Amino acid sequence: MQSPGCGPVAQVSGRKVGGWAEASEGLAGASEGRKKAREGGKKANEGWAEASEGRVVASREGRGGMTGSASAPSATGSIPSRRTLDREIGALAIPALGALAADPLVSLVDTAFVGRLGTVPLAALGVNAAIFSMTFVVFNFLAYGTTPRVARAWARGDRAEAGRAILQALTLAVSVGVVATLALLAAAGPLVALMGAAGELRDPAISYLRIRALAGPAVLLIMAGHGVFRGLQDTRTPLRITLALNLVNLVLDPLLIFGLGWGLEGAAWATVVAQWCGAGAFVWLLFGPRRELLGDRPRVPSLLELLPFLRVGGELSIRTFALIGTMTLATAVATRVGTAEVAGHQVAVQLWMLLALVVDAVAVAAQALVGRYRGEGNGQALRAVTNRLLFWGGLTGLALTVLFMAAAPWLPRVFTDDPDTLIQVAAVLPFVVWMQPLNALVFVWDGIFMGTEEFGYLALQMVLSAAAAAAVLLLVLPLGWGLPGVWWGIVALMGVRGVTLGFRYWSRRGPGRGER
Repeated sequence: MQSPGCGPVAQVSGRKVGGWAEASEGLAGASEGRKKAREGGKKANEGWAEASEGRVVASREGRGGMTGSASAPSATGSIPSRRTLDREIGALAIPALGALAADPLVSLVDTAFVGRLGTVPLAALGVNAAIFSMTFVVFNFLAYGTTPRVARAWARGDRAEAGRAILQALTLAVSVGVVATLALLAAAGPLVALMGAAGELRDPAISYLRIRALAGPAVLLIMAGHGVFRGLQDTRTPLRITLALNLVNLVLDPLLIFGLGWGLEGAAWATVVAQWCGAGAFVWLLFGPRRELLGDRPRVPSLLELLPFLRVGGELSIRTFALIGTMTLATAVATRVGTAEVAGHQVAVQLWMLLALVVDAVAVAAQALVGRYRGEGNGQALRAVTNRLLFWGGLTGLALTVLFMAAAPWLPRVFTDDPDTLIQVAAVLPFVVWMQPLNALVFVWDGIFMGTEEFGYLALQMVLSAAAAAAVLLLVLPLGWGLPGVWWGIVALMGVRGVTLGFRYWSRRGPGRGER
């Protein structure tokens, strides 16, 4: 699909014929360029090289079934219209929202079916959900680190670099996934014990963990696949695969749990099969219909070639641990305040995360679009798209605030009907409501700076924000601030994140400010 609003476009593949004088000969030349671009991968690569050298505006057409669109480098100084930017943001954000919303459905479906087996199987499932969440969340760099690299290389026409980035992500996914699986299999007993699972809960929890661990490489391949296709400006393909693997799990759960009588282990096998189906779909697309993405002679990257990717993983892991640590500390403090308080805190956090899901879709669009516009080398267009992303992020945050205010009287009752818990939820609900615009800007800034690959800065600002939040949270119990004090700690976390990210954005080193 051609990206509109960037002026007349023509895809070329052949010899450079004299720069702008030849490029201005008219629509006939543009039509001929498009025809040549369809002739094959080799000529397309030559055309990309010439577009970069001659600053010819180009756009890709007919990408062999890719649902999204990725434009070639724009002429320096050309700024897409707001309408064009809005369409590009929407084309990425809306399918991304669907994929983000569908992702937790595997766990929800498992919970619904396993809950019919009794309290012990459901508790064992809950223990494992926490273990797998903590184990694999640190590998989210396979998506966040892959998206901007692929987008940047693809936009500037460097297919070789795009192919290298894709192969490195897939290699790391398989390698780290195998290591994670072996570690989970070896440490199943101690991990379950660490989570407090003992007595009649221990054996089913261990059994489920050892089966579910077999999906380790598949989980990470899915992460990498999301990153690759987002970089290609395509969020519809990941949505389709996410929905398909959820359908597989939905069909297999009742069949294996009840039909074959496998119980909790049946739920584990259903999840394993579903996730390997999703991973297989991504691998099939990349080595089948989209094989040209990997270059003429794809090869397994060396350890030295993987080091930059591993550095990104280290920086993003620091960021992730700082965020998770802060939220864990908040829950621990709420637990010590009281039982009703921690229950109310849990409901408020779930509502908060539910709303964050909507804005995360804009953040995904930010990662992909910022990487692409950086690859085009057009600083003015890059700044225009980041400003527009922030506009839509802020507008989304305001809309969520209004909607949540309207739903506040009844929405908490979806999660609980306990009177004491509802009182505590009401005490902190204003924090959840009024933080939405700030949350939205922070999440979009996160996506923007991931797109510019400033992972080190993201790690640093998250550590500073976590330290500020911890300073507030550690005063809650001594000063008797109660559950509202816990949420003032979360306000501190988001406030410092907003200040540090905003400062960076508006500084001379902000996105688009130093681009040429």
